Amino acid sequence: MIMALNHLNLLRPLLSQSLARRASSPLKVASWLGCRPPVCPGSSPHPAPACIRLYATKKAKAKAKGQSAKVNINSALVEDIISLDEVKEEMTAVVDALKDEFTRSLSIRTSPGALDHIVVTTQDGKFPLNQLGQISMKSPQLIMVNMSSFPEATAAATRALRESSMNLNPEADGTIIKVPVPKVTREHRENLAKLAKQFSNKAKDSLRRVRSNAVSQVKKAKEGHSEDTIRLVEKQIQQMADNIAADIDKQLAAKSKELLG
Repeated sequence: MIMALNHLNLLRPLLSQSLARRASSPLKVASWLGCRPPVCPGSSPHPAPACIRLYATKKAKAKAKGQSAKVNINSALVEDIISLDEVKEEMTAVVDALKDEFTRSLSIRTSPGALDHIVVTTQDGKFPLNQLGQISMKSPQLIMVNMSSFPEATAAATRALRESSMNLNPEADGTIIKVPVPKVTREHRENLAKLAKQFSNKAKDSLRRVRSNAVSQVKKAKEGHSEDTIRLVEKQIQQMADNIAADIDKQLAAKSKELLG
């Protein structure tokens, strides 16, 4: 009996260590998983980290989506499908034409140079006003257009000036057209801003036509090329169009700010 008790006393430290390890193992597992271990009724909870789940914000998701959607194809690798350089030139030409239209037609202060490119329709065709008449500034309030070189186009030039978007009220006196410089009113500024919006919408229509024609050309080249290649080229074209559309919006915003003050 005494020997059995002695053996039990020797085994007691080993049993205590084993029980301690068993009791602490759920905490270690829970801590490793980053979760709170289950607590039995009536027992005190052991301190442990709570479960944490991180979610991506909408802004981060949108940014990641935008980055993954961007493509940059070497135009030389797909030149047998379409010339991306030519497509880019056509799209850029749309913005350049819009800038020219803004400069010609949406000037707050009327000057002789602002009348140069007003198109006059005659029996022989369409011509810029500065090719038919001599334009000069008689005074800060009056512009003169001398049509003596082409007197037969005087009536057509007068009509073109009146129908332009510059709020002009010309009067013909023989072969001389008198163009009073209009006052810059708030209403005039707002009308010009509306015209700027119309010009930008027309530019976007032209841009859509360029994009549509380019995509149609790509679709015709499907034979002999993988679907992934065709899809990437279409994405490249759409990306180019999106960049030009953003530039059109930028030009409109700048012009509207200039016109409205």
